[in-house]
Amino acid sequence: MCGIVGAVSLRDVTPMLTESLYHLEYRGYDSCGIAIIKNGELHRIRGTKRISELQKKIQKNNLHGISGIAHTRWATHGSPNINNAHPHFSGFSSKNASIAIVHNGIIENHEVLRKNLSKIGYRFKSQTDTEVLAHLINYFYNGDILKAVQQTIQHIKGKYAIAVFCKKEPNRIVGARNGSPLVIGIGKNENFLASDNVALIPFTKKFIYLEDTEIVDLTPNNISIFNTNGIKINKKIQIEAINSDVNELGIHQHYMEKEIFEQPKIIRRLLKNIKSIHPELFGYQAPNIFEKIDSVLILGCGTSYYSGMIAKYWIESIAKIVTSVEIASEYRYRDTIPNPNTLIVIISQSGETADTLSALKHAKDLGMKNILSICNVATSSIVNASMLSYITQAGLEVSVASTKSFTSQLFSLFLLTLVLAKLKNRLTKNQENLFLTDLKCLPKSIESIFSMRKDIEKWGRYFACKKNIFLLGRGVHYPIALEGALKFKEICYIHAEAFQSSEMKHGPLALITKNTPIIIIAPKDKLIEKLKSNIQEIKVRAGELHIITDSNNFNIQKNINFLKISETCNSLSPILYGITFQLLAYQAAVFRGTHIDKPRNLAKSVTVE
Repeated sequence: MCGIVGAVSLRDVTPMLTESLYHLEYRGYDSCGIAIIKNGELHRIRGTKRISELQKKIQKNNLHGISGIAHTRWATHGSPNINNAHPHFSGFSSKNASIAIVHNGIIENHEVLRKNLSKIGYRFKSQTDTEVLAHLINYFYNGDILKAVQQTIQHIKGKYAIAVFCKKEPNRIVGARNGSPLVIGIGKNENFLASDNVALIPFTKKFIYLEDTEIVDLTPNNISIFNTNGIKINKKIQIEAINSDVNELGIHQHYMEKEIFEQPKIIRRLLKNIKSIHPELFGYQAPNIFEKIDSVLILGCGTSYYSGMIAKYWIESIAKIVTSVEIASEYRYRDTIPNPNTLIVIISQSGETADTLSALKHAKDLGMKNILSICNVATSSIVNASMLSYITQAGLEVSVASTKSFTSQLFSLFLLTLVLAKLKNRLTKNQENLFLTDLKCLPKSIESIFSMRKDIEKWGRYFACKKNIFLLGRGVHYPIALEGALKFKEICYIHAEAFQSSEMKHGPLALITKNTPIIIIAPKDKLIEKLKSNIQEIKVRAGELHIITDSNNFNIQKNINFLKISETCNSLSPILYGITFQLLAYQAAVFRGTHIDKPRNLAKSVTVE
């Protein structure tokens, strides 16, 4: 992984490929490259720096051609160096390279294939599983690149999205997918492949989304799609007017900052479609499905997992339905007890998260078909595999660290809670009105957090020089502490750990010293007095206390720092505390001078397990 682009045209495709790579930068990468057929030969330029440096090399070498492929790589097999960067070539010598390929995913049987190919004379120049694919396609090639790809995929195990071309067929690119996204872009006298339609924003609004095991054969004026049996199929063309200014920072210094400040607008957008609480908000089949469910299982990874943890508190306390939350990457690898009446809630920003998609398929295999996806991409694999879906409408999120997606997920999950509660006759009309009022007040409440930016900036400056931070929360706010700790790790590179406040005395208190900064989430709720006792346990051990609260019932004490936020929207308070931590971590990262939008070692769309 992480980003694929391919183009075949009647004009020079090099500037189109490089521009597409820029649109994929947000996904994260540690190397990049491009391959073109020029004067009947394959030419390749690769690098381990930014795409801007790659573009300089392209211009210096006067690289141009009417078909080509390009890639941004996030290293899995093999370190991030030139030899491992995509595209990869195949031929018995570099001078006779005839096949070029870019690939997302992991080929699980690459070691066996590598050994067999080495025996018959192929020489490997990289540590990647992708080079195995290149050589295997070369081995099967007999004048038809489509047939060579079709034969190759019969011999591989794993997940992949590939774009391949051959110097002997310069006006042709073949793509295939299984478990990793691949989309076709349709132009005039040119056609495209990409792992994300965002890459093709400048060139087309017409797309065809490939499904697993499908193969596409592209020329400038023709698109042929085949199923796993090699039978030609027809697929629907989708028209999507993607906003072309999504990559504009405007007044903001970073995309993360921009996306934090977009959150009130996103909530207002979601509210426009909600006049009352009814199950059809989640799909026309929702009433029948929701009526028969007796439990909920939420699956997600990273930030999406934390949003699911918060939803568990909401669903059990308001809808009174037993709810479990599991990390998607672990769920499929343990023995579970399936219940066909469970509502499976799948949470993913991209809808292509490999671990989450695998968990969805595992739940189906166990006979649990009632699947609802909470996702930001309507055309994603997870949405397509779900009976029901709710699209969070957060728009393109460029920064690797999730902000507006997290908030829109929580909005969606709270709405789901109310729908389930109403269907189960556990929500009175008065309660429904009160909750709707809270939702409508949410945008202004978020903006009140923004008005405290100077105070949050001071805290950010202070925490920027810390090596370790503890974050504490209780109840529904414990997952917010986890999410806050994740933000400090992701963009500040600060070791941050979250604990339930009540658990400090069961071990973590041993770590408390006068140099230990501790941030405590202290909302005005039924646990506030218990939390004050937890605070005293830390204070008497000289811990450095920083308290974020909406309560006026704290006595200002020496050696305790307070960040007072406005009164929150009752049950929706996790959203407001979550946004406070987004801003706090962001400000700390600014003072530390880290790569905020593209943190080291991380990718936006995790399409491999």
